[in-house]
Amino acid sequence: MNGFFKIPTAINETVLDYAPASKEKLALKKALAEARSKVIDIPMYINGEEVRTGKTEKIAPPHDIHHQIGLFHVGEASHIHDAINAAMAAKPAWENMPWEQRAAIFLKAAELLAGPYRAKLNAATMLAQSKNAYQAEIDAACEFIDFLRFNVQYMSEIYADQPTANGKAIWNRLEHRPLEGFTFALTPFNFTAIAGNLPTCMAMMGNVVVWKPAFTQIYSANVIMELLIEAGLPAGVINLIYTDGPTTGDIIFNHPDFAGLHFTGSTGVFRSMWNSIGANIHKYKTYPRIVGETGGKDFVMVHKSADVDTTVAALARGAFEYQGQKCSAASRAYIPSNLWNDIKSKLVAEIKTMKVGPTEDFTNFVNAVIDEKSFDKLAKYIANAKADAGAEIIVGGNCDKSKGYFIEPTVIVAQDPKYVTMCEELFGPVLTLFVYNENEFEKTLELVNTTSEYALTGAIIAQDRYAITTATEKLRNAAGNFYINDKPTGAVVGQQPFGGSRASGTNDKAGSKANLLRWTSTRTIKETLVPVKDYRYPFLSEE
Repeated sequence: MNGFFKIPTAINETVLDYAPASKEKLALKKALAEARSKVIDIPMYINGEEVRTGKTEKIAPPHDIHHQIGLFHVGEASHIHDAINAAMAAKPAWENMPWEQRAAIFLKAAELLAGPYRAKLNAATMLAQSKNAYQAEIDAACEFIDFLRFNVQYMSEIYADQPTANGKAIWNRLEHRPLEGFTFALTPFNFTAIAGNLPTCMAMMGNVVVWKPAFTQIYSANVIMELLIEAGLPAGVINLIYTDGPTTGDIIFNHPDFAGLHFTGSTGVFRSMWNSIGANIHKYKTYPRIVGETGGKDFVMVHKSADVDTTVAALARGAFEYQGQKCSAASRAYIPSNLWNDIKSKLVAEIKTMKVGPTEDFTNFVNAVIDEKSFDKLAKYIANAKADAGAEIIVGGNCDKSKGYFIEPTVIVAQDPKYVTMCEELFGPVLTLFVYNENEFEKTLELVNTTSEYALTGAIIAQDRYAITTATEKLRNAAGNFYINDKPTGAVVGQQPFGGSRASGTNDKAGSKANLLRWTSTRTIKETLVPVKDYRYPFLSEE
């Protein structure tokens, strides 16, 4: 069947602009109002069944913490076992389903999301994850649609990748099998598209999945499951559970049929899971595939030839879109002394125009951070900077959690390039700047390369092409996604496959064929069409 069916060429979904009185804006406001008007009861999904335990936790918007919009049912160890058993029971039929039939399910999901589910999933993301309308649109709608469409195309290309060389009377071929066992998707709060992509890209390749989302993303994860079920996903292929991390890890990583981990989250959690997998390696039927995208301390390196307005826009957007809660967010920047005064005055002026508040007000650029734990951590860093003679807050610095977890977009100027907020991942609307001697560009490049253990994203802003060339070479291992004269965020599926190395992950590039290949196990098949019938070779003859 491989190669007999032509998949439509994937194209990136158009980002809607939500202009005043536009059709999409009216639909989104209606979906927001409807979601805010009720408290929904969210079950787990195991073997296609809705599972409710009676042990529930409240869901409230991070920007409106006293308003309940949902509750979800917390699972326990038995539900993890049930999810694994359901996945393994579904495996034979799913992995033997013709690939184009699997493709049809996910292509249908993309079309449903582009149409009737668009406003619903965007509204869920805006409310439960506190994303503004545009951030929700590029994430929950466009990026997830792109993942579904492009991954189907990549899947077809993988299956069509066959040997071109064959000997006489021999037919060689490759079978790209799903992994032997079940896979585990552990997904973060900050991108609905990632939460959708991690389980679906594995399932697309014939694998069965146990999926555990971050608790702060369950509200939109529920909509994703509704979408996939309507698209025709069979029972047991993806099982969605809400269980605590230690219990889940203990059961899954001790199971002999565990075959793969697809993770986005913190570096510490990923390292801990890798350690558990390594300790249990003798228990598994096969060596598990481990794919992870983790933390970042992403940089913007500014050269003395840089355009000031380009720099200011890259810092403002890169650091403060979605409150800096992107693993790719600009969180440290290096400013040349000759441009410092101009950049400082314009950046401060721009940030002061940013409105902070709830997502339902479309004029707010910055919304709430995800939860109280994140708020308290960020507030502590800001308070310490205020008290430190080696740091200066030039804009922002105020925090308020009386109604929601609001932190002003904040810029710290550090005298020491190894100041704590230049080194540690904060995951919030805090940008730290270091002003360097404009004539010490290459020395500062080495500082950029060695300050952080992470290597996810970074940017060089310059008009001097020699400077761009030098930075591109010197920082080749400092960022898996490198940007020239742009902010270090906003990777687009099919255009900039995403992922980093060092402490930022395995760099398996979500949104590329390379990632999908990780979820296959290739079998080489050689068929001899006219087999030999005598062991003797010609060299054995005496004549």
